[in-house]
Amino acid sequence: MADAVVHFEIIGTDPAGLRQYYGDLFGWQFATDDAVTDKVSAPGQYGFVDGATTGKGTGLNGGVGGGPQLTPKSLFYVGVPDVEAALAEAERLGGRRVFGPEGVPGQLVVGQFTDPEGNLIGVAGTA
Repeated sequence: MADAVVHFEIIGTDPAGLRQYYGDLFGWQFATDDAVTDKVSAPGQYGFVDGATTGKGTGLNGGVGGGPQLTPKSLFYVGVPDVEAALAEAERLGGRRVFGPEGVPGQLVVGQFTDPEGNLIGVAGTA
């Protein structure tokens, strides 16, 4: 069975402004908290979007965050059983690790890599 996309992120230098924009545009509601690492979003600036509240309850979980020190980007996360193993395999196949694994094992662990063409992709799991 192939791994599924489990989360999306939109990161920018004005996270509150982005949350306002996407809230107005798509009707998204945010629970603002901290991301699992400050490499994703400044403390207290990450707004979680619960997929159960979007797409008639069938949407994808996501987040909008960032901060002045972060580069604007959008990306998706693929759910994997082992973040370190996925990052190592991404590198073996010609990608480049950006960061990770970081987080709390058993709860949420994340990492990011670029593919051979430079596209940024995230991986997330409990290990």
